[in-house]
Amino acid sequence: MRTYLDFEKPIADLEARLEETRQLAKTSNINVSEAVEVLEQSINRLRQEIFQNLTRWQRVQLSRHPDRPYTLDYISLMCDEFIELHGDRTVRDDPAMVGGFGKIGDQTVMIIGQQKGRNTKQRQHRNFGMPNPEGYRKALRLMKMAEKFGKPIITLIDTPGAFPGLEAEERGQGEAIARNLKEMFMLTVPVICIVIGEGASGGALGIAIGDRVLMLENTWYSVISPENCSTILWRSWNFKEQAAEAMKVTAKDMTSFKLVDGIVDEPLGGAHNDHQAMAQHLKTVILDALTELNALSPDERINQRIDKFCSMGVVVE
Repeated sequence: MRTYLDFEKPIADLEARLEETRQLAKTSNINVSEAVEVLEQSINRLRQEIFQNLTRWQRVQLSRHPDRPYTLDYISLMCDEFIELHGDRTVRDDPAMVGGFGKIGDQTVMIIGQQKGRNTKQRQHRNFGMPNPEGYRKALRLMKMAEKFGKPIITLIDTPGAFPGLEAEERGQGEAIARNLKEMFMLTVPVICIVIGEGASGGALGIAIGDRVLMLENTWYSVISPENCSTILWRSWNFKEQAAEAMKVTAKDMTSFKLVDGIVDEPLGGAHNDHQAMAQHLKTVILDALTELNALSPDERINQRIDKFCSMGVVVE
């Protein structure tokens, strides 16, 4: 059953009426084609009106939509073949970070990303998409493997942050993320990083140093979530909407600040509304970006990567 967010309730009401009308047509000989067409047009108009005027907090809500495609969904829809690889060769395999070799079109790539769960059991298994240090070490191991075989790297970012538990800190959470940042700058193969949901803090940045950093239309990227920002500033979660507006966390904001390279459009109603269309569009975007990056030499890619990140936050008066 489809899940509707609060601001989608008017759409839910119309879609319920549309379903009732279709059921009426099945159980009687009444011709309802005209009524169905009117309702479908009304739903499309309402959806366009709502989604053209979303607040920043509503986009944050969409990035967390329970029906939104996750990393493994994109992999299954974009890749003709995929072999998942496990373990960091030090502690264990972290289910919150997945990765392996996949084939997108004619291009073999290493795909790495954070994975959330659909139900309570899966969420516990995936640790709600919050990787431990071994998750970042696994990601780096797979990146180095891709570099060894000369294969491009695609990272899909969707995390509320790195796991903040005591055991994660004891195993070197900060060091693992910092090492990833350092090593990703110097990778000789093309690296494309895409925020597909939540992009929170160093947990996201740990796999987000790339030649192209893109965001899906209804995603967010920031050092802290609006709820936690509200808790710090107002001592309450009740001001999360104001925090989201002040923080300017959306894809449009990040592009205007030149912190990401571009926005990937989503189907009308959000990525959760049409997984197949979203995955196919993302596949096209990835292949186009790889065509551009493959034309550059490794040194050119590394220098451009370093220059891009070094220019962030620089203010000239």
